Amino acid sequence: MSKARYIMIGGFLGAGKTTAILKLAEHLRDAGKRVGLITNDQSVGLVDTALLASHGFATEEITGGCFCCRFNSLTDAADRLTESSRPEVFIAEPVGSCTDLKASVSYPLRRMYGDSYSVAPLTVLVDPVRAERILGLAEGKAFTKKVVYVYEKQLEEAEVIVVNKIDLLTPERRARLAAALAERFPKARVVEASARTGDGLTDWFDLVAGGADLGSEPAMDVDYALYAEGEALLGWLNCTAELTADAPVDGNALLRSLAARVHARLVGQGAEIAHLKMTLTPAAGSDIAVANLVRSDGVVELSHELAADVDAGELIVNLRAEADPAALKAAVEEAIEETVMQAPGLLLGVRHLEHFRPGKPEPTHRFAEA
Repeated sequence: MSKARYIMIGGFLGAGKTTAILKLAEHLRDAGKRVGLITNDQSVGLVDTALLASHGFATEEITGGCFCCRFNSLTDAADRLTESSRPEVFIAEPVGSCTDLKASVSYPLRRMYGDSYSVAPLTVLVDPVRAERILGLAEGKAFTKKVVYVYEKQLEEAEVIVVNKIDLLTPERRARLAAALAERFPKARVVEASARTGDGLTDWFDLVAGGADLGSEPAMDVDYALYAEGEALLGWLNCTAELTADAPVDGNALLRSLAARVHARLVGQGAEIAHLKMTLTPAAGSDIAVANLVRSDGVVELSHELAADVDAGELIVNLRAEADPAALKAAVEEAIEETVMQAPGLLLGVRHLEHFRPGKPEPTHRFAEA
């Protein structure tokens, strides 16, 4: 049998990785390829898994740490997918606050499992508005220096940088951002695209799906103490709740309202939101609504909407922000309580809620060279 293609798509929280992965997976499926997806999070209850699975893709979820710290879980997940659906292409989405992926994931995978996998160049996606601010091209609220260290390290190791969401920028801003990224990170190929509209995606697909394998550049230097401090400044919250209603409700409006309430509370506390994601899936069928907010001064958007009202289903909330995790918990709990109080007959019963700061990254393997 020929080697399976392994494609890892990184990028900071809010860069639009899941939408891009979905478009790549659909492109490969349309080309007749069997695709397996592997999602990753510090805890259980992941919006991305629910979204990708709703589109019919075989999906495995790795929880409890990033790929670098759960390398054996990553290969085990690939084995399970191989047994169940025999993918010809694996697409893996690491935690959005993770870096040093080439040394701790790609190089070990190629050196230890090179007979099984052809490893694609590492892609890192960026949200253009966030990138403009971090590179000093635009004003606006940004993360503190230690968090920015993690962000910039992601870009430093990238072989392909995808400027996602180009539909948000004027041509002049697009050109200025692409030029700044190319100058700052000259080892990477910069691609401009929009996962939402499909513009520019073909160039990226060609680079990772059928292009050259992972390169052999020496791994970058990483200050793991500073990396850990930067990641630990981020609060993390995962919440799963059961929705029941006496009469069908507009699930799309419910998500918008709930996200807006969480947003308002965190902005009032001065928190910088990295990504707020919510899904609502009806108890019957495969429909799904997905809400996203990627900056404290951004707006809530629905990337997927329910076709009909819902009277029973599952709500998942994933929230990452530079803030105290206790503040995230309070914001979500208060928003849920207020939503229920203003909608007679509606119940949102929380089944799981976990809030924390990520622990110190401790890679299972780290190879300085490919």
